[in-house]
Amino acid sequence: MFVTRALARLTMFAGLMALPIPTAVHAQQAVTVGATDIGGTVTGAAGPEAGVWVIAETSGLPTKFARIVVTDDSGRYLIPDLPTATYSVWVRGYGLVDSAKLTAKPGQLLNHTAVPAPDEAAAAHYYPAIYWYTMMKIPPAGDFGGKSDIPEKLTQTDWLKQMKNIGCIGCHQIGQEATRTIPSAFGKFDSGEAAWMRRVQSGQSGEQMTNQLAGNFAGVPFKYLGDWTDRVAKGELPKAKPPRPSDVERNIVITSWEWSTPDKYLHDLISSDRRNPTVNAYGPLYGSPEYSTDNMPILDPKTNKVSFFKMPVADPEMPESLGPGHAASVKPLEPSAYWGEQKLWDTRANNHNSMFDEKGRLWLSATVRGLDNPAFCKKGSDHPSAKVFPLEKSARQVAMLDPKTMKYSFINICLPPITFSSATTPMTRCGSAAARSPVGSTQKFDETGDAAKSQGWSPFVLDTNGNGKRDDYVEPNAPIDPGKDKRIVPGSGPYAVMPSPVDGSIWYTVGIFGGTPAVLRFDPATGLSEIFNVPAPAFGIRGGDIDHNGVVWASLSSGHLGSFDRRKCKGPLNGPTATGNHCPEGWTIYPYPSPGFEGIGENSAESSYYTWVDQHNTFGLGENIPMSTANLNDGFVALKDGKMIMIRIPYPLSFYAKGFDGRIDDANAGWKGRGLWSTNGDRTPWLKEGGKGSMPRAVHIQLRPDPLAD
Repeated sequence: MFVTRALARLTMFAGLMALPIPTAVHAQQAVTVGATDIGGTVTGAAGPEAGVWVIAETSGLPTKFARIVVTDDSGRYLIPDLPTATYSVWVRGYGLVDSAKLTAKPGQLLNHTAVPAPDEAAAAHYYPAIYWYTMMKIPPAGDFGGKSDIPEKLTQTDWLKQMKNIGCIGCHQIGQEATRTIPSAFGKFDSGEAAWMRRVQSGQSGEQMTNQLAGNFAGVPFKYLGDWTDRVAKGELPKAKPPRPSDVERNIVITSWEWSTPDKYLHDLISSDRRNPTVNAYGPLYGSPEYSTDNMPILDPKTNKVSFFKMPVADPEMPESLGPGHAASVKPLEPSAYWGEQKLWDTRANNHNSMFDEKGRLWLSATVRGLDNPAFCKKGSDHPSAKVFPLEKSARQVAMLDPKTMKYSFINICLPPITFSSATTPMTRCGSAAARSPVGSTQKFDETGDAAKSQGWSPFVLDTNGNGKRDDYVEPNAPIDPGKDKRIVPGSGPYAVMPSPVDGSIWYTVGIFGGTPAVLRFDPATGLSEIFNVPAPAFGIRGGDIDHNGVVWASLSSGHLGSFDRRKCKGPLNGPTATGNHCPEGWTIYPYPSPGFEGIGENSAESSYYTWVDQHNTFGLGENIPMSTANLNDGFVALKDGKMIMIRIPYPLSFYAKGFDGRIDDANAGWKGRGLWSTNGDRTPWLKEGGKGSMPRAVHIQLRPDPLAD
């Protein structure tokens, strides 16, 4: 650098034209900013700040909009393709506190000075929830089995499942600032334990939370939760620190839009057809508000506008889809620290999630009537499936919305579709419910309009006599009979639904809330099922998906991404021993990144809700890439070539998703024509950064070839 400056001086002294002669460092830091971009460099006291986020946000569009990128090795950034507006732009990164918000418009070069955190507490404020949550103590193994105040029947695994994705973190994130502190609105308490007893009674999930913690767990978790927040209040900090994004993680571009309303939550969104992700290209996104409201938010990402469609029900006089038979109460058990005694959730339609079909129609796992099933589902019906297994009630049915006409159709089914999935052929849809496997034909429904004739269901039956066909069977509580098959009830029943693109079978995750966690295969051609239990040291299971080779991937409670490949099974897949533990070799487990709880061995506290497989390279990492929600890590995680890639959404803090999918808007447009779509699915959106008044955000996640690609 000294030589370069000396040459410049000599040139000026010689009377020649004083052209700037850039040094190697200056040339490397040059950023080309187009008319729709904002770019520049981020520097700190020690030089360029690599792997920090630059956030541009505006309220100058129809809904609040933000785009986020990561700096490269030289601290350079480029935020591409911004809609015309005035933006607040700032820097966020680990080891820093937020920089001053600068004002800019697209087309500007904007450099930033990073602000180092003045102390460890200020730095830790920006850590993902998992770094704080792992400060909570877990009862040692010796405290279980009746050796303490923990109920004798419970194991340490039961405890961890409850404190992770099968219990608390199945509905919302824990560890972010709002949950690691106690709201002053609750008043003063003698202990953190008492404060948590009051806290979990709040709102319309208060009854459910209290029944779990005070009932099934005899109130013991309150002591551990209280000890955790007491220590946080005294200034204790996480022992682990998150790494900054590196390698391909720096190529991620995140765009977010506010949608829905501050007092409602969203369970999910949908962007395209899982089988053909070019369906609905550049089209609107549809939200699933579950228990919160009948108003479905719709985001048009081209115009940045949000609209709402009120989902109807066949019987407007039916009761709300709340209370007994549902996972939410009609009224708050105790006042909320944020909303008081206000009743927030009031749904009848109760849409859990939706799927597109090949025609661009939206199929919803929604309620269309009350709990009682129609006569064709029940005992005494001549429906073929009802003769085998009559069904009296279902909490959800199916609806169909045609976005072209906004016509909403009611489809009365007998089994509640807890989750909904596109199958491998255009005419088939599959749902799930306790202990039965349903298969419905949308093609037949289109042709006849007859819901009864367009659906069927079957009990789960194992081929324990080994003859390759379904015969008379013994019931679940009966011993195996060498001459018969055996019906099973797979714990709490099926959950995720995964139609195989290989052989037409349907896979499920089962045993989520009770019983043995496993994956289950149902063959519609034979009516037979197979079940494969999750082997130790892994435990617990939640949402899952299947890849184009027929390998099942699922989020495990043990902090692992699990895969099951039936082709690896060495023993027979039927017969008297094929009852769940007969193929541990089919399983492979991959630990999620990030810290674990102390005192229980090597573990990750990550509590993933759902795993999805990017069969069609909608994101850009390649085809057949399994990806999980990283519910305590503010984002998602992908597995490629045996390596976990973190996809973190750093703003607003406390991003938590329950689902996501991918869409290809234009296969010829490179990275700009594809991406993942998701939404903040936390049941308490007011607990994230921004507090009361903040709204759920839809997010588009894209992967460019390098951090400065335009």
